[in-house]
Amino acid sequence: MEHTTERRGGALRPARPRVSLRDRAARVLDANWTGTSTVPSRTLYPHQWSWDSAFIAIGLRHVSPLRAQGELETLLAAQWGDGRIPHIVFNPAVALDAYFPSPDFWRSSTAGRAAGAPAAVQTSGIVQPPVHALAAWLVHRADPGLSRSRGFLARVYPGLAAWHRYLLHRRDHGGAGLVSVVHPWEQGMDNSPCWDAPLSRISPAPALSFRRADLEHGAADDRPTDLDYGRYVRLAADYRDAEYADSGGEFAVEDPSFNALLAASEHALARIACELGARGTARHARAERLTAALVRRLWDPLAGMFFCRDLRGGGGLVREYGVSGLLPLILPTLPREVVRPLLETARGPHFGVGDQVRMAPSYDLLGPAFDPHRYWRGPAWFNTNWLLEYGLRLHGEHARAGRLRTAMLDVAGASDFAEYVDPRTGAGCGARRFGWTAALTLDLLAERTTR
Repeated sequence: MEHTTERRGGALRPARPRVSLRDRAARVLDANWTGTSTVPSRTLYPHQWSWDSAFIAIGLRHVSPLRAQGELETLLAAQWGDGRIPHIVFNPAVALDAYFPSPDFWRSSTAGRAAGAPAAVQTSGIVQPPVHALAAWLVHRADPGLSRSRGFLARVYPGLAAWHRYLLHRRDHGGAGLVSVVHPWEQGMDNSPCWDAPLSRISPAPALSFRRADLEHGAADDRPTDLDYGRYVRLAADYRDAEYADSGGEFAVEDPSFNALLAASEHALARIACELGARGTARHARAERLTAALVRRLWDPLAGMFFCRDLRGGGGLVREYGVSGLLPLILPTLPREVVRPLLETARGPHFGVGDQVRMAPSYDLLGPAFDPHRYWRGPAWFNTNWLLEYGLRLHGEHARAGRLRTAMLDVAGASDFAEYVDPRTGAGCGARRFGWTAALTLDLLAERTTR
């Protein structure tokens, strides 16, 4: 903490200590800690979310490696028998009406029985991006002695390997080596305009068949529309009613960031295998095959951008500039002839990284659907910018990465760790004191050698 003085009645007196950004971020994670995991938000998201917990563990490792390990262990304890890690693990102490879709919607222990859903804990039935092996490796590196003494990597490795097997073997709906998402919530960027065309074919659930708890905690203008939400509910209900079988759904999309994160996590899983005394060669090779398939299937050299591929809409590319298409920059062996134009796209008018914006928007600044405040249709998010900052540094854009890092830290503090922000002004939107915003602030504040 920093102490200052202030003048009162002509005399200098000690003022209250000014809390550092690091301490403020750590306090957010303390306040959101349940004893076994960290909620993204006490109000809007009162349960454990899959990729949130991975990013939270990455930040927690700087203040409590033990809690960071526990975060991932708790999530993996809810893993299904078929290998999937569910996108929500529900806290039974939270009221059913606090969040929708609630456990009684997903019916995981009954509808998911054939897929091996756990009987003792309620979860959702869909997944989220596979950041977990990367998080586990970074958590191990934060305190290798503690990790080895607890057998942390030995405990999480089988579940992480099963998770990757599930994705690679059960979700290759295009048959070309990439993983497909079967719901926009799985990709994590729920309301992106990249989903508008694939979603347009989905008949929405009747408006009176569900209640939107999110509107009780966020402005309607910042959230998905009722029409889009109805389509999300319809897709989830259909998947549940098919007992979470991974075939035949109306929505199947190959997404750049989901597959890039899987490739990055395969590299991390290879390092974990080596730490445990096994060989990681096969996993590194699998990561390279994913990288090659990503370029072959989703890269558009004329646009200088990775796009989603809509497998149920004729198999064509969805030519919307979402931030997901920049995130393959996290891959170390992305071909140079791809890296150069992709960096130009990040710097250019569609995203304006380093010049036009404080943080990279979630969607094209020039796009007809751009909205700086509506959920994933333009606002900047801290997890995607954290990944982009890493990708910029990885490929030699150190000055631009440094400016982005500085902006992220400034915006996080000024917005009280907002869920997402206006990319140009940094004005906060959504929930405040948000879990991964605080966690990734801690990581950005850490020494470069630990990152």
